[in-house]
Amino acid sequence: MEQNLKGALELSGAEACRDYYRDWAATYDSGFAQGMDYRLPAHVAAAYLGAGGDGPVLDVGAGTGLLAERLCEMGFQGQIDAADFSAEMLEVAGQKRLYAGLFQVDITQKLTLERAYRGIVSSGTFTAGHVGPEAIANLLQVALPGALVALSINRRVWTVAGFDRTLQALADAGQITDLRLVEVEVYGAAAAALDADHAGDRALVALFHTV
Repeated sequence: MEQNLKGALELSGAEACRDYYRDWAATYDSGFAQGMDYRLPAHVAAAYLGAGGDGPVLDVGAGTGLLAERLCEMGFQGQIDAADFSAEMLEVAGQKRLYAGLFQVDITQKLTLERAYRGIVSSGTFTAGHVGPEAIANLLQVALPGALVALSINRRVWTVAGFDRTLQALADAGQITDLRLVEVEVYGAAAAALDADHAGDRALVALFHTV
């Protein structure tokens, strides 16, 4: 079976996701990312740095390390750790030698990582068939007070999956502050030739600080 965006967005459950990305890891960068002109990692990196983000930072759902690549290209020199549920994707990311630590974790469960991060970033993880808003509270547990968080959330699931309500509830509870949203394109023009149904997708980069 050929791995592609359509298949990824139709996934359901952790085991299905793990199996799918195990088989996709080797061709993810050269096939999907290049072919679809995948711009979301660059948008998240730019939003994080533009808001004054520094390290150490945890890259959540790091995959093959595209977000870390964009951060480093933009001049980021702080420590970056990677967290992902797929050992095979982390193996590809590790070969790029951008990460200080590689952690295979399921962010829908309570994390056992040290609470040591001044920043948390994520690109492409919060989308259809992947991770819902319930995982955001788990991320807060490994962030230092005052940490900057930059999470991309696909527009298709922003309301229907309850990301809008979850972030507002965290703000109302005093767990996050300074919430602001930046709308960005997920793919470039080249994506239309490969996947017309998703080529025009947009995402919101949710920026906020922990308390």
